[in-house]
Formats: sequence, C-alpha cells, structure tokens
Amino acid sequence: MGTDASTQEPLLEFRNVSKCFPLHREEQRTLPSLLRRFLPGLRPDPSHHRLFWPLRQVSFTVNRGETVGIVGPNGAGKSTLLKLITGILEPTEGEILVNGRVASLLELGAGFHPDLTGRENIYLNGSIYGLSRQEIRERMPDIIEFAGLGEFIDTPVKHYSSGMYVRLGFAIAVHTEPDLLLVDEVLAVGDAAFQRKSLERLDEFRRQGVTVIFVSHSPEMVRSLSSRAIWLEDGRVWADGPAEMVVARYLAETWASEEESIKQQPEEEEEKEEENPRRWGTGKLVIEGVRLLDETGQERMHFHPGEPLTVEIRYCAKVRIPEPVFGLAIHRTDGVHVTGPNTAFAGCQIPWVEGPGVVRYRVPSLPLLEGSYQISLAAHNREDTEMFDYHDRLYLLRVLAPLAGERYGLMTLQGEWSWNGQGLS
Repeated sequence: MGTDASTQEPLLEFRNVSKCFPLHREEQRTLPSLLRRFLPGLRPDPSHHRLFWPLRQVSFTVNRGETVGIVGPNGAGKSTLLKLITGILEPTEGEILVNGRVASLLELGAGFHPDLTGRENIYLNGSIYGLSRQEIRERMPDIIEFAGLGEFIDTPVKHYSSGMYVRLGFAIAVHTEPDLLLVDEVLAVGDAAFQRKSLERLDEFRRQGVTVIFVSHSPEMVRSLSSRAIWLEDGRVWADGPAEMVVARYLAETWASEEESIKQQPEEEEEKEEENPRRWGTGKLVIEGVRLLDETGQERMHFHPGEPLTVEIRYCAKVRIPEPVFGLAIHRTDGVHVTGPNTAFAGCQIPWVEGPGVVRYRVPSLPLLEGSYQISLAAHNREDTEMFDYHDRLYLLRVLAPLAGERYGLMTLQGEWSWNGQGLS
C-alpha cells in the first residue's frame, strides 16, 4: 500500500466489458406452448426470451491510490460493475484485469454460516479473503472491537440482528489490508456511531494509499470522499473525470429531466394533495399554489447561488382572518434546517385576508450552495395557536454549481478578499 502509482501497472482495467442476463417471459398456457414444454425436440418460442444488458462496452482504468465514486440512476449498472470486479459475476464480453487483493463491502455477511458463532465466521470469512489462520488470529481482537459485538462474538450469528450482522461483515472486510476496497451503499446502514466509524476507516484507507471504489446515491458523499467520479447510465460510461465536474454534470442532467417530467404531469394530480399526510391544517385558509420564480418571473426548479429567487404563494381564505402569518422553512435533503422566515419576524403585518390572494418572499441573492433542498410552507394565526394550512417539505429547490465564487459547504457568506503585498507598515 502507498506505492508510487507512476511506477506500477494499473490496479484495475475494464476493457470493453459487457454483461448480459437472459430474461424469460412466462408463456401463455396454449396447446403449442405445452407441447414445447413437455415434448423433446421442439424448439422454444424465441419471442419469450430477451436479453438484458446492464453494462455495454465499458472501459476505464483505475490506478493505485485513487478513490473513485460511481454515480448514476437506479438500474444504471453500478452494482453489476462492482460484482464483476469481485468475480461474483463473469463478463459476457470484454476483459477485466485486477492486480491486487480485493475486499468488498457489497453483501456483508453473505458468506456467514448461520450455525457458526461470530468468532468462527471470522475465521471462515478471513480465509475467503485469503488470510492465513495466523493472520486472522492476530487481527481477531481488532475485528471484535471494531464490530462492537462484545460477548455476542461467541453466539451463533443466526441470532444476530441485521445491524450486528452488517457490523461484523464490515469489520472483517476492513481488516484484510486490501489493495482495492469496493463499497456499495453499505454506509447507509447501521446507526450513526457505526457510520462515523466506517467513514473514519475509509479515510484511513485513503491515507494509506488503498484504492477505493464506491457506489453512492449521495452526490455530497461522492464529492467529499472521492477525487474522481464515473457516471454510469443505461449501462455505459457517460462521464469520467474529476468528481466535482462529473457530479455537477450528473445533477444538472438529472434535475433538468425531473423538472421536465413534473411539468408534464397532468393537473389532476394536484387533487391528490387532499390525502397527503404531509399536509394538514384547519382549512380556514388554503394554500392553493406555489411557484419558484427567477428575476424575469419565470417558474424554475433550479437556481445558481447568487441568483434572485422569489417564492410565490397563492392562497384562498374561506373566512375573514385578522393578522394571518405566512412562513416558510428550508431543509437540506439530509434533514439540516437551513432557515425559517415568516411575515411576523420580518415585520410585514397583514391586517386581514379574505378570499384569494398572493404572498411573495423574495431573496435578492440566493446564499445557498449546490445541493437539494425542500421547502415547507405555513399559514397560521398571529398567536401561532391555529394552523390553517401546512405543507411539510412538499416543494423541491435545486441549487446548481456556482458560476463563480465559493463552492463547498452549505451557504456562501458573500464576503470579499483583499491583499496587501507590501506588508504591514
């Protein structure tokens, strides 16, 4: 580990790799189909068989010490790619070259024998990873401590919870001293302490020069953990390069497609909101429509940092309501509460409302940095003792990569830098 990549052959190579799975469609119970099934010599109907190619002509090279994130929608071929690297699957076409020991965090505990204890399964799985019995014995205390199983280590694993199962599988895999570590969304399981320990272990691997390839549905995790990203879609490589660039392209394309899809949805879908568990209130005042507008008044779902943003709220008050309060809240999709302004906090007093009307909240320069955000809206009385209508995180706001300026974190401070090359006088 930690060898100069420039003097070594690539750790991993994919050369025009394709993978095919046959899909079988159930035949109708007709006389010809029954004859084909039970009489030898009759050829099957080819119309009931088709091929599925999760990967087509995929080529890339990974050098030692790289950390590569794989992004793409569901069904893009990401997990298939990892299983090909481990040898769980064989390519239908092309060639895969792996020059080192591989440890995978794909299906943790898949090789466990349920009747064996945790300790016995450590020996079993360690041998599968290529460790000698002496090497396993030396690492046993660290594996047990990392898994946090305590006295349960000598209990048959069939009595383990799913969390204990995963922790033991992870602990074994990360103590094999691999050259290449594969991770498939495993960090999405377990409690917060386990996830934190897992991330710390991955950081340690990276510092030691271990090559890491991981799949994640979190663009933020790909950006924070990897220097390079590969975008897979429809079984092909759509982009391969610096993680910041690839993730930005992937998000922009995904959000544009999603926005177009939402615009094409029939208006009758709005009628389903009455049954939405994320909306409640007495109904004296109803929020009937919400739009996110740019500086030209055009409706959009995605904005760049620094652009003007207006949240337009159309309402209808069924009775005369004195001094109502309108507010909104913005959460990042990981749950972080960003802000929660309302008309009362801002000193914007509304004497009364009755019938239809519009309230707007304008942000002259959006301070949020790239990411996905959810907007909640509320209308309540002045004392905040009656909620007329509440929409809990029902509206999406996408913030794209900044055209210039700050890039990392939650928001930009919009500060200014200065420099004096002459020193202090």
